[in-house]
Amino acid sequence: MSGRNPISYIIGIDEVGRGPLAGPVVVCAVAVPRRLRPSLIEARTPLRDSKKLSASQRNTWVTAIKADGRIRHAVAAVTPRVIDRINVTQAANRAATRALEKLLAALPASARIDVFLDGGLFVNQTNNLQPITNNGKRQTRMQKFFAYTDLGTSTQFNLKIKTVVKGDETIPAISLASIVAKEHRDALMKRAHKKYPLYGFDRHAGYGTKKHIAAIKKNGRTPLHRNSFLKKIV
Repeated sequence: MSGRNPISYIIGIDEVGRGPLAGPVVVCAVAVPRRLRPSLIEARTPLRDSKKLSASQRNTWVTAIKADGRIRHAVAAVTPRVIDRINVTQAANRAATRALEKLLAALPASARIDVFLDGGLFVNQTNNLQPITNNGKRQTRMQKFFAYTDLGTSTQFNLKIKTVVKGDETIPAISLASIVAKEHRDALMKRAHKKYPLYGFDRHAGYGTKKHIAAIKKNGRTPLHRNSFLKKIV
């Protein structure tokens, strides 16, 4: 692709796991070529926010995303321990930053990119994260990637970033990101259930159901539980 006609992408970023009592917060970033419409992706199921899809429909979309060579995605997670230390909002923003870093490393540096984050998410430039570049080397500052937090231009990419309220309902790339993030986190919690079978993580994914709270009161907390979320519960 010549410099006169750089590839153009829309990146959607969304999170899942902000509210559970246990488990990580997970963020996915999905890059879709600007001219690629969701109807052209071989999923054969409606594209909606992950919360409005069945597990089978989400799995169909994840399979289609992974099989479509035109679409790139990256996932990042932040642990309960970090959530307790910096709060869940900052943890989600940190995961969003990491997911975007990883995704940008897989895209052409000449690409024109519009980044849309679902409402409540922001890319954090002021932390000490060091983005991975295409040649495997690490940059020294987040500013090497971003000029501004909410809406800016990258020093390496032709990049614009914006947070959109209810973006998972209006921007297809964010909907795709929400689906991948949801499926990724659910898989993590199903694995956690094998290690901690008394809590039902495979059923509620760490959310505060009555059975989950009862299990915590009976069996105590696990390393997956967010202590800052349990102060008023147990």
